[in-house]
Amino acid sequence: MADIRVLLVDDHEMVRIGLAAVLSTEEGIEVVGEAGNGMDGLRLASEYKPDVVLMDLVMEPMDGIETTRRLMEELPNCRVIVLTSFLDDEKLYPVIEAGAFSYLLKTSRASEIADAIRAAGRGQSVLESQVASKMMNRFRRPAQAAAQPHEVLTDREMEVLKLIAEGKSNQEIADDLFIGIKTVKYHLTNLFGKLGVEDRTQAAIYAHRNGLAE
Repeated sequence: MADIRVLLVDDHEMVRIGLAAVLSTEEGIEVVGEAGNGMDGLRLASEYKPDVVLMDLVMEPMDGIETTRRLMEELPNCRVIVLTSFLDDEKLYPVIEAGAFSYLLKTSRASEIADAIRAAGRGQSVLESQVASKMMNRFRRPAQAAAQPHEVLTDREMEVLKLIAEGKSNQEIADDLFIGIKTVKYHLTNLFGKLGVEDRTQAAIYAHRNGLAE
């Protein structure tokens, strides 16, 4: 049986080095490439045609959610295993909807990651226990009346939206909220998607029309 060909996509070099070293000792698994961002990940995936991609989520200039979405369009038979430190809803559900096959946390043991890769090779998904619980709880919720787009924003996304409406730049938003530019861009991407707008100007207009601007 041929080895499962794996591509690593993570913006932390030491994470990639560690994963490559560990997986190289695992029978039936071959690491065919490493990428430090989503754009490079798509390029290498097109070149190497991996069976499995281990995907980080928070990267620039393209995050793991968008990279997964595009990868599924180009290589629909590839299995994306998310390997991340994050478990919040605004990352979990969008990447699952984008086509992620399995979802693991970076606290997972090396053997668990290797087992998830082998499971993906057999067409079996693996979800971190906390992820499985969150998804089950979501589907158990009773149906509710459709919410307004802004009602599904997280508290942080709402803060960012209000600052956009004030005309503040990404750097000013980062300074006001004591977060990094990378995090600001991540929140912008999420709230644009939830509001159904294409840019910060449309988001600001939405905020003013719905009485969200201060």
